This record gives sequence, structure tokens and C-alpha cells, in this order.
Amino acid sequence: MPKILQNLPLPIIGSPLFIISNPKLVIEQCKAGVVGSMPALNARPAAQLDEWLAEITEALAAYNQANPDKPAAPFAINQIVHKSNDRLDHDMELVAKYKVPIIITSLGARVDINEAIHAYGGVVMHDLITNAFAHKAIEKGADGLIAVAAGAGGHAGVKSPFALIQEIRQWFDGPLALSGSIASGDAVLAAQAMGADFAYIGSAFIATEEARAADGYKQAIVDSNSDDIVYSNLFTGVHGNYLKPSIVAAGLDPDNLPQSDPSKMNFGGDAKKAWKDIWGCGQGIGAITEVATTANMVARLKREYLVARARLAL
Repeated sequence: MPKILQNLPLPIIGSPLFIISNPKLVIEQCKAGVVGSMPALNARPAAQLDEWLAEITEALAAYNQANPDKPAAPFAINQIVHKSNDRLDHDMELVAKYKVPIIITSLGARVDINEAIHAYGGVVMHDLITNAFAHKAIEKGADGLIAVAAGAGGHAGVKSPFALIQEIRQWFDGPLALSGSIASGDAVLAAQAMGADFAYIGSAFIATEEARAADGYKQAIVDSNSDDIVYSNLFTGVHGNYLKPSIVAAGLDPDNLPQSDPSKMNFGGDAKKAWKDIWGCGQGIGAITEVATTANMVARLKREYLVARARLAL
């Protein structure tokens, strides 16, 4: 296990939320004891990424200096390595400049990107939806894996978490996070019981005060449950889970969505517009009953996690 991932206050990685994650959310996640993350592409224009990385780095350094006995968790930046991301080289220069501790790579695994991260001492966690993709990621130099199972928010796979974790653990003993419908402390412990080291949580953090999401989006998460999630590839060319109310509000029939052409996958301005109106979300939101501060959200997860551990220890 890489040193940066050892002894985390909580075994939780906050997943990077397209459009929604921002420095304020990342900083509060880390201060609360979970790995905070955001996509590099959330900084627009591209030059804003320099400012945001400086803000996060300085804020966490100041917090750690003031709280030597309770340091913040490290932070992560998500890089889309798909060919449609024409900012990758620019953004990689900046993560190297700030020596971002953890890089989460998505939609492709590249040796050159992993080597560039390792050159400054960073750790690479690669997200994937199948065991075959997990093999490819490790072969190309990733340090750890994020298994994105059925029910995860945004771009998600269809594999049961039991199957996916089981197959990966048959050959890989490195850092492994599980994503998919995790929004309670009980589910965090369940992920570890299955064989994962960390729970990868996204949708729950959308319903926080610090998240850069519309109030209607946050309230829809509070009001909805797994019955309100739709799985489609229409919006970005990659299958993902979305909130049904936002699809209806866009004038579409959530029960009869057409298929998209995966070759038209795009994560530029068009994708941003789509995700602004069509709200990504996972199936675990039935556990979310209010819009809370990030600190209170993590405190709830911690309480539930400790209670679940104590219950199973009896």
C-alpha cells in the first residue's frame, strides 16, 4: 500500500464529480478525513486549474500546520485520458507542478501518463468497470484500482460489486476502492468486507452545502431513491446513471431514451452543457435525507461505520 494511502482517518475516497467538485468541497472532504477529489476539467478556463491547485495545496498545508495531531487526508485530481480531452498535456504539467498526491485516471490507461505521475512521487488510481480493464491498468503502470460497479453515479458499469471485487482480488493485492451505491457507513464497512480497501463515494457529496450543484439537484437527491435512477449512454456516449426527474425536465421520456454513438464521446463544452441539465447520480441515494455540510456528512458516515464495526464484533 503506498504510504499516502495508509492510515487514513476513514477508508473513504470522495469521487470526482464532473462540474460539481470544487476546491471548497475538496478541502472540506480532506479536513473531515476522507480523500477529496475533483476532475481537472472542472476548472474552466484551463488556467483556473493553476489557481485551484494553489488554493487546495495552501489550505491543506495551513490546516495540517494548525492540526499536527489530526492532519487532513490527501487530495486527488481526476484526469480523463481519452483522446477527446485536448487539455490533458496542459493539466498534467500543473499536477506535476503541485505534486498532486493522487491522480485518478479515467477512460483509458496510458504508460506515459503513469510514468509522469510517478516521476514526481504521485500515486495513480485507475477507475474501471471490468476485470479485463483492471488487468490493462496494472500492466500499464497504475498503482491502484477503483472498481466502478453497478449502481454507481455517472459513468458506471453493470457488474455486481461482489463479482468485480472477487475477480480482481484473485490476482491483485494492491490498493482497491469500490464504487457503487455507497452512501452509508454500513456500506463502507461492507465494501471492506468484500475485499476492497476503500469505499468510493460520490452522489452523497452532491447533497452538501459546499458542492457546486444547483439547489434543485441537491434536493432531488434528498427526495429520490434507486427507483429514480436511469441508466443510459445518450448524454455522453458512455453508459451512466442519471436522475429521472432531470431527464423528464429536459423534455425526454426516461423509459424510451435512444442509444448514443460511443464514437462521439466528448468531455468538452457539449458534455458540460449536458451534465448541467441532466444530473448524474448513483442508486445509493435513499440514504440521503438532507442537504448537509461536508463535515456533517462525513461525521454521519463515521458514526455509522463505527456502529457497524462494533455490531459485527459482538
